[in-house]
Amino acid sequence: MTEYFAGIDVGSTMTKAVILEKGITLDKGIIASIIGPTGPEQRRLANRVMQKALDQAGLAFEAITYVVSTGYGRINVPFADKQVTEISCHAKGVASLFPKARTIIDIGGQDSKAINVDATGRVTNFIMNDKCAAGSGRFIEVIADSVGLPLHEVGTVSLRSVAPATISNICTIWAQQEVASGLAEGVPIPDLLAGVLRSLADRVARMVRRIKVEKEVVLTGGGGKNKGLHHALEEQLGCEILLPPEPLITGALGAALLGKDMAEKPIRKNQPLQTKPRVLETVQIL
Repeated sequence: MTEYFAGIDVGSTMTKAVILEKGITLDKGIIASIIGPTGPEQRRLANRVMQKALDQAGLAFEAITYVVSTGYGRINVPFADKQVTEISCHAKGVASLFPKARTIIDIGGQDSKAINVDATGRVTNFIMNDKCAAGSGRFIEVIADSVGLPLHEVGTVSLRSVAPATISNICTIWAQQEVASGLAEGVPIPDLLAGVLRSLADRVARMVRRIKVEKEVVLTGGGGKNKGLHHALEEQLGCEILLPPEPLITGALGAALLGKDMAEKPIRKNQPLQTKPRVLETVQIL
């Protein structure tokens, strides 16, 4: 009988779900992955994203052997068998994709973090900035609104810069004012965006250096989808930074993999697998 494992990562801005099939290689083992915006009703969203993943995989909920939730909203996944911190899940997910990874930089919507892992993917050290939007994706989102660009275009446009502007303020609000002043003075938008991303990369790089920067370095989260930020971080850290195929799902992938490990551990000891009574609530699929 084929077994399946699910990971749900409820982040501050996006919720992700991954379903893995046991017994085949990882590159062919992800049979479903879904990304949706996190809203105020996290419990309903977790059910909705899980149902979409099940539909994509062509599975019934009862086919899932074990479910692990992670992310800051992990307690709002009522059908999860286990809750695990996002630090452990990102480490597990990245290690499965990049076995030589030793430093992980994750830039999400409301925080950024750096994680050191060993050869087995075990976390050896980490540091996190969750106190200020200026060190997260929210900083880029605010600036994108200021210059009238969709968030997904910021990185590409910034790479057209000829003379990146200097953004000296580390506070999001004051940096926004700097950008507004630059626009009024006729500074090209690519130069302003390049300056903003350099400013963010500088803050993240200083945080990362507080733990040991070891190669290979991998960038995950929404920051990994921003080409300009990726480039700026490579310049700041002076090394190549690798990107997963989909930087947003490494936490959910790690959660699913940890679920697989948790399910197999009692079996190896000839013990019954303990799971919670699970019910996937019926919600409207948008």
